[in-house]
Amino acid sequence: MSSLTERLARVRAEIAQAAEVVDRDPAAITLLAVSKTHPLPVIAAAAELGVTAFGENRVEEAVGKIAARPDLAWHMIGHVQSRKAADVIAAGFVLVHSLDSLKLAERLSRSAQQAGREQAVLLECNVSGEASKEGWAASDPAVWPALIEAFSSVTALPGLRVEGLMTMAPWGTDDQTARPIFTRLRRLRDQASDRLGLPLATLSMGMSDDFRGAIAEGSTLVRVGRALFGERG
Repeated sequence: MSSLTERLARVRAEIAQAAEVVDRDPAAITLLAVSKTHPLPVIAAAAELGVTAFGENRVEEAVGKIAARPDLAWHMIGHVQSRKAADVIAAGFVLVHSLDSLKLAERLSRSAQQAGREQAVLLECNVSGEASKEGWAASDPAVWPALIEAFSSVTALPGLRVEGLMTMAPWGTDDQTARPIFTRLRRLRDQASDRLGLPLATLSMGMSDDFRGAIAEGSTLVRVGRALFGERG
C-alpha cells in the first residue's frame, strides 16, 4: 500500500494538472482532507506534510479533534440536524458546507448571535436530483429563481456569512460522468451571485473519484478522503 506521503503527492499533482488544463491557478483550489473516522495521529501526519484543512461529518467526533489541533482549519461537511446547530457553532468550524434548509439557517443564525460570532456557510444544493442526497432541491433550472429567493432569506440572517455553494455528485461517478452536475452548480452559483449581488466565490465540489472534473468546472475546494487516507477499515 502506498504511503500517505505518496498519496498526497499524487493528489496534489492531479489537482495541479487539472487546473492547468483549464488555465486555472492551482493555488486557487483548496485541498480539504476528509478526516472523518481517522484518528489524530493520521491527521497529525497529514498536517506535517502541509495539509491545513480537514473536513468532518459528525460534530461529536470533531469536537475532540478541534480541541487537540486548533491550529488547523476544520470544516463541517456532513448533514447537520437543526437540533445540533448550537453544537456546530460552539465547535468552531471555519466553514459549514452543509446548510440545506431555511430552518437550519435560522437555528445557526440564532446560535451564532448568542455566541457573538459570524459563521461562514455554504448552501448545499442537490443538483443531481437523487432522493438520497441532502440539500436544496436544484436539479431543475426552472426552480432556480424561487430557490434564489430562498437563498436571499438566508443571506439576510444575522450571524451568517454565505460564501458559496456545495454539491455532491452521485456515488461512484468518474470525472466525466460527474462533470454535468458540477456545471449545473456553477451555473446556479452564477445566477445567484448576479441576483443577490454577492460573490459566492466558494464552490465546494469534487471528491476522490471526480475532483478533476470539478476543478474543470470551477471548484475552489475539493473534498478528498479515500485518495489520501486509503479505504477506511
